[in-house]
Amino acid sequence: MISTLRDSLFSKRPDSTLYHYTSLPGLMGIIESRHLRASELRYMNDSTELVYALNLLDTAITARSRSGSSATKFLSSFSQWLHSQINQGPMLFSASFRANGNLLSQWRGYSNHGKGVSLGFNHEAIQSLAVAQNFYLGQCLYDSEQQHDLAYEIVDCLISMYQEGEDVDAIFQSIEADLMTICALLKHPSFAEEQEWRLISPTFTSTADSPIAFREGKAMLVPYYLFDLELDGMINLDHVFVGPTPNAALSVNALMHYLTNKNARPEKGISDSEIPYRPR
Repeated sequence: MISTLRDSLFSKRPDSTLYHYTSLPGLMGIIESRHLRASELRYMNDSTELVYALNLLDTAITARSRSGSSATKFLSSFSQWLHSQINQGPMLFSASFRANGNLLSQWRGYSNHGKGVSLGFNHEAIQSLAVAQNFYLGQCLYDSEQQHDLAYEIVDCLISMYQEGEDVDAIFQSIEADLMTICALLKHPSFAEEQEWRLISPTFTSTADSPIAFREGKAMLVPYYLFDLELDGMINLDHVFVGPTPNAALSVNALMHYLTNKNARPEKGISDSEIPYRPR
């Protein structure tokens, strides 16, 4: 059912370095804590992502209702439940990687004043760490036709689960975790250049007995999960890019000394992005 769709979506495995863009303070926080902060999905930089997935499902719900489905009332309840989950429901945490570690669009977001890096993690190590921590690792889906087909499959699965008089809330709760996990990979086609892969956590209903903490955001507290990056006592970095900066050679040299000192020297070294630095 929904879990089968989830497993199919997450069946693809990365086959090359996974890059995580960050600032210099972010870099130091990651390396020294040996953890990556996975933000709660509702609080990530692009707050419209869940809304985008919701709209895809709403389109499928409307189409099935207009086709004369006998489950029209049930589908209306499903739509109302989806809208209520945008701002509540269990917590789901995500951390982002890119297949391309040297994208101008990403440097513009992470390298203010020439202070950006992209950490290239070994993809096999990240996959192993994900499994060990009950995370999923999946490639974001950008193709609009595939997204719409998936939304229809989800709605059809829900219809097949429903029987007249059944507790609809129980149905919704039974598919909630799988559905949220799927929605976390649905991104607007305009972001396709990013080639994003995402770590997706299990869902949490409480902060008790889990490595969940909070940081100051732009307008509110942001919950995050501490994803452990150590595998056999090491952070497995393949490669690192230094973003556009006015002192590229010095930046690369300092970063190599720093990572070597922290026992996180990248196997394939550090590269200057070679994109011209233009201060903003």
